[in-house]
Amino acid sequence: MAAKVRKGDRVEVIGGEHRGQQGKILRVEPTKDRVYIEGVNLVHRHMRPSRKNPQGGRIQKEAPIHISNVLPVDPKTGRGSRVRFEIQKDSRGRVTSKRRVTVGGTVLDEAKASSAS
Repeated sequence: MAAKVRKGDRVEVIGGEHRGQQGKILRVEPTKDRVYIEGVNLVHRHMRPSRKNPQGGRIQKEAPIHISNVLPVDPKTGRGSRVRFEIQKDSRGRVTSKRRVTVGGTVLDEAKASSAS
């Protein structure tokens, strides 16, 4: 089944310790059903000094969150919303379930109608 989120989407965490936080998806691991969200679920990684990091020390980085614990943010309300796929004529896009608003820059009939006039 296709994932409801993709890299670059703005999402809201709906479960776990970071519930309610929003951020942009940095990376998606579809085989493991995990996403990395900017500024959410930060962990400390203890690094040994190396050429790349000569000082060493503790570095903060994002840890993965299960994909079922995030929802794409509805651009109009600013809150998480469930998403479904909709096909109309020759375009396919993700649409929020309640408000029929496109998510993530996909174009459906509402946007096409406004650009045609």
